[in-house]
Amino acid sequence: MRRVFIFLLVVVCSYVSFAQDADSRLWEIAKREYPDDASMQRYVYNNQKSAYSYMGTVNDVELRQFAEREYPDDYSMQKYVYNNQLSAKKYMSSVDDMELKGFAKREYPDDYSMQKYVYNNQASAKEYMKHATNTNAKSHALREYPNDYSMQKYIYDRAAY
Repeated sequence: MRRVFIFLLVVVCSYVSFAQDADSRLWEIAKREYPDDASMQRYVYNNQKSAYSYMGTVNDVELRQFAEREYPDDYSMQKYVYNNQLSAKKYMSSVDDMELKGFAKREYPDDYSMQKYVYNNQASAKEYMKHATNTNAKSHALREYPNDYSMQKYIYDRAAY
């Protein structure tokens, strides 16, 4: 019984110490952003605290770690990045052009938001190149960049005009 009590006491003390450290970090963020404005410090602190709590509940470990790497000292930005990445990850799981999906994943293997951007950019350029009429410029662009529709479009537009 005594060992269980000591164990629980250590766990509770560790948790309290961790919570105090987190609280101190949140105030540091607020004070760094607004060193001379107490009301803005409270505002930032409350936003950071809310985002800190939110990040403790997220399920996708890969995306949480990505957000933490991007903004190790800003929980509001972690929350923003996490949600942006989650939305883009869902989007990328629904796309149907596997060629473009593979291209986007090779360009940005860990960043779903950038994958989405590249995928959409490539899809737009691929559609554009389907309707390109200048065969010489089109052939040149295809030779220069056989796997990159965005660069094909760029080369085509430079040559065609």
